[in-house]
Amino acid sequence: MGFFENLKKFKSRLDEVDSSVYTGSKSLLEVYERNAKLEAEIEQRTKELDRANKQMLTLQHIWNMMNSSEPLSSVLNAIVNSLQGELGYVYSFIIQPKLEGGDSYIQIAASSRDDFTAKFQQHFHCKISDYKMVYPQISALKDAVINNTIYQSSNLTELIGGFIPELKSENLAKFFTDANMRSYIFVPLTSKQVHFGSLIVFSSREKISGSELNFLNLFAKQIELAITIADLFQAVKAQAVTDSMTGLYNRRYFEEFIKKEAIRAERQNQHFTVIGLDLDHLKQINDVYGHNYGDIAIKAIAEVLKNNARSIDIAARMGGEEFNLILPGVDSAGGLVAAERIRKAIEGTELEKIGHITASVGVATYLEHTEDLDELLELTDIAMYESKRNGRNRVTLAKSVHETSWQDVAIKTFIDILTKHRIPLDETTAKLLTQKLQEMNINNQKLYQVADALVSVYNPDHADGAVKHKVQLATLLAKRYDLSKSDIDKLKIAVLLYDIGNTMLPKEILNKKEPLSEEDKDYIKQHPIIAAREILKPISNITDIIPIIENHHENWNGTGYPNKKSGTDIPIESQIILIVDSYFALLEKRPYRDAKTKEAAIKIIMSEINSKWSEKLAKEFISIVKDEIDI
Repeated sequence: MGFFENLKKFKSRLDEVDSSVYTGSKSLLEVYERNAKLEAEIEQRTKELDRANKQMLTLQHIWNMMNSSEPLSSVLNAIVNSLQGELGYVYSFIIQPKLEGGDSYIQIAASSRDDFTAKFQQHFHCKISDYKMVYPQISALKDAVINNTIYQSSNLTELIGGFIPELKSENLAKFFTDANMRSYIFVPLTSKQVHFGSLIVFSSREKISGSELNFLNLFAKQIELAITIADLFQAVKAQAVTDSMTGLYNRRYFEEFIKKEAIRAERQNQHFTVIGLDLDHLKQINDVYGHNYGDIAIKAIAEVLKNNARSIDIAARMGGEEFNLILPGVDSAGGLVAAERIRKAIEGTELEKIGHITASVGVATYLEHTEDLDELLELTDIAMYESKRNGRNRVTLAKSVHETSWQDVAIKTFIDILTKHRIPLDETTAKLLTQKLQEMNINNQKLYQVADALVSVYNPDHADGAVKHKVQLATLLAKRYDLSKSDIDKLKIAVLLYDIGNTMLPKEILNKKEPLSEEDKDYIKQHPIIAAREILKPISNITDIIPIIENHHENWNGTGYPNKKSGTDIPIESQIILIVDSYFALLEKRPYRDAKTKEAAIKIIMSEINSKWSEKLAKEFISIVKDEIDI
């Protein structure tokens, strides 16, 4: 009995051990299963987090593009490439609907960088760009566009075959397999609440998760915002360099471009030509038919320039009815041919009511007529004006700068004034300015620098470059009065010299902050006479300039000084200097007042019509200044 009892006890213990082992194994299995489940969940969450991070990075790229000044094309390319790079899509592109000759077709605005194009060409033996793509006749896509909703499908043959009906379905199937494409996502895009186009994304997965679709929906909203901002920036940028009426470049862009073109021309020792043209009889068109028809004539000139310019040429509206065209790499002979072609095209243009229009044209060539940009534009202007004076509707080639002498007269006059100490200027400054004038390869810029320096002697608030601007405005105004070239040359010299008498006035009067006494005013009124008779009269080569300067403070109504002349008794050149000088004086700060804005200065000019100047002079001047403000 003892043996069997022991055997039972032993078996009982074995059962307990077995039960314990089983229970432990079961617990270990449960732990293992829980760990495996947890690891799978962690892996899934890690993948989701990684995908979320990539999605955030993609959105960040779009935000960065929105905060940059990149053009719209760069924004679109960044969008499609970010989808491929961070989210692993096979291929993506943005399409836009276009209308040409009454036919609608599809244009690819941007596509991601990959081997898609090479594979397409390998399978179909041509580039995708060789096809004129049409919009697929898929009702689901049309509904997606109308409702602005995302559409997803694995029917790739229907999509690509819809874009390019010429492709065979069996070839498409092989292409999709080779390109690892299994489905596509169609995302309509809007900009400013108007359909802009669509983003199409090709995936290697047949099924697209709901979270992925939610992301693409959010992504589409960011794309639309980026497109709108880029579009607006592009429009603002275009407006900054474009004339709003004609669509040509404006004066600002022209002046920036011609400086770069001059550097290129000098480096390559290659000419470029400037064609300047002026619409004939614009005032007559405005007076007879109204300003709307004047604008139509100006736009017609712009269209002729667009149609006759090469892709590398730069056509600009300089203001009013004046235009310039830069012809890179063209000498004067080629410039004359191009100018004559443009003139004939303008003459052949017939407008409603107005009939045929014409233009006066001038031509000058860099490194042939001059090596100075200011002189080049001036020579073009002079040649254009000669065309106008000689009967209009003709082309005139500029003369070489060496045949143009008004600068030489001005330079010699300044040198005489400085070296003979005709004004109270310290010897060091006088020598420095004389040296500038005597340097080799003298140009207009140095001439204007000296004039600015002399004005600064008695007017510390004088802005650098103001004298040059005064000459330009005075010249434009003189042309409205059909002055001859020689008279305009005299006017330019007079603009440089008219205020030099102020250097003889006591600084305590010029800088006085309190109101001037009658004695002070009488003293100031002597400065035209001082300039004309004491400083300039001894200089023999400018005797015909002196009457212009002596009368530049005479008012239209006879209340000016020093001789109280009125109306047409005042030389027109003197009247021009008065209005130009008054305008710039208003723009400068004075001891007794702040500087005026351009708009405020124009109002003051208008208020003094028929007192300081005639109505015609004021209106012509204001139209020129307003053109500058608009540009």
